[in-house]
Amino acid sequence: MPRTRSPRRWRGTLAVALAVGLASTACSGAGGGSSGDGDGTAITVLMVGNPQMEDLAKVTADNFTKQTGITVRFTILPENELRDKVTQDVATQGGQYDVATIGAYEAPIWAQNDWLHELSSYADADTGYDKADLLQPMVASLSGADGKLYAAPFYGESSFLMYNKELFAAKGITMPERPTWQQVAQFAAQLDDKSAGVAGICLRGLPGWGELFAPLTTVVNTFGGTWFEKDWTPKVNAPEFTEATKFYVDLIRSHGQPGAPQAGFTECLNTFGQGKAAMWYDATSAAGTLEDANSSTVAGKVGYAYAPVNKTESSGWLWAWALAMPKTTKNADAAWKFISWATGKEYEALIGSSLGWSRVPAGKRQSTYQIAEYRDSATAFADITLKSIQEADPVNPGVQPRPALGVQFVGIPEFADLGTKVSQEVSAAIAGQITVDKALADGQRLAEDVANKHR
Repeated sequence: MPRTRSPRRWRGTLAVALAVGLASTACSGAGGGSSGDGDGTAITVLMVGNPQMEDLAKVTADNFTKQTGITVRFTILPENELRDKVTQDVATQGGQYDVATIGAYEAPIWAQNDWLHELSSYADADTGYDKADLLQPMVASLSGADGKLYAAPFYGESSFLMYNKELFAAKGITMPERPTWQQVAQFAAQLDDKSAGVAGICLRGLPGWGELFAPLTTVVNTFGGTWFEKDWTPKVNAPEFTEATKFYVDLIRSHGQPGAPQAGFTECLNTFGQGKAAMWYDATSAAGTLEDANSSTVAGKVGYAYAPVNKTESSGWLWAWALAMPKTTKNADAAWKFISWATGKEYEALIGSSLGWSRVPAGKRQSTYQIAEYRDSATAFADITLKSIQEADPVNPGVQPRPALGVQFVGIPEFADLGTKVSQEVSAAIAGQITVDKALADGQRLAEDVANKHR
């Protein structure tokens, strides 16, 4: 399995995000003892503002704090701001956070930079944690070159196509289990109803390597493109990359949602969840929120199909939002207690019984898919989610060998800056401000600079 070269220090200018703090209230806890055993310890946790994380913040005080006496102070940010904030703090050894949300892209790179505590020793010593129950694709994606775990998966995901079954039935359209992108474009044209305020499809257009380019890179892969060939030859303006990007941009401009250049995961979740789009290609983790009748008007009306393809047999991404412990923490024991609780089996039962089984942060443990209540609530999407995760191949996600790991990203430190800059150009093309050819020509020049450092 190929590995990336030794990471250099994180590149790119990092914007300082304005954090909106959400602090859990300390409840009375048991006993004294070492740090984190009820002696008034407080830890700071930085999280991405996705529904599963917001649920975690809601239940922490009445459960984790009450059980341990450890106060948890949360900072919750939108995805792009979270990435800037956590990178800024961890890379500069700022020490502001005891636990931080990172993903499958950051974990192996930051582990090699010696920015994170390894968690394997904590997990192995924690008899109630059951590390062996974690899904192997998640463990592999969050491990370092030394084979040790450097972040514990809070939830895992691939990507799939979600569609409104009522809208499809009204038009007499049947969604294949494994659609092609050409079929998706045809369906979007048939279902687009601007007079009724319903878009044919919702797709991310918000700049960001983890926003716009998460879905778009999977489209590039299955259209036969790649960011770099095995020898680091950049291919950003190659015919296959260009064809895929033009397809994506044209699909959004013709049949996508209003305000697409400002729409990321959260905006599409709201659009599709309110019945304002017929289809949505995005993270499998969205399904739990869509099936919650308290937050979605399409609960019970959503169908799920595998990630659309063109030249490959599958194209879903592989991702985990995970909890990591920066080396700078002075509360390592308390931080692990929180990580263990939030990513353990009992937490899933807590969320299922208190907030609803569809809201369980799934995709990380094999045992989740054996819980009868969860399977009953997630019948429509549980199996396809698990299989999509298992099918995702970060080593060979396209039609040619790659120089670094990653399905929807390139596993090198420079990709965060490169992907974000090119996404800004593509988002401008979605807005009609420049052409795709211009966007990718600029992207090719940026990719050449990155390639020269790795050749």
